[in-house]
Amino acid sequence: MPQLSLYIDQDTLKKIELAAKKEKVSISQWVKGKLQSSFEKKWPENFFQLYGSIEDNSFNKPDFLDFKNDNKREAF
Repeated sequence: MPQLSLYIDQDTLKKIELAAKKEKVSISQWVKGKLQSSFEKKWPENFFQLYGSIEDNSFNKPDFLDFKNDNKREAF
């Protein structure tokens, strides 16, 4: 398996070590998991619960737009 070397500060290393210990995995497994999950395309946790949570008049649906003044499309 390929290896990767990282240069990080001591504070970050301590945080990684603590997080890996809490999850009862090695540092390599913890970092690998974080890297793999960062490449997944997913919505943030509770993203869909945000819908409708902002009360602000600027978030209202705009009035119907009349397209009669738009430029006509060119024919192909």
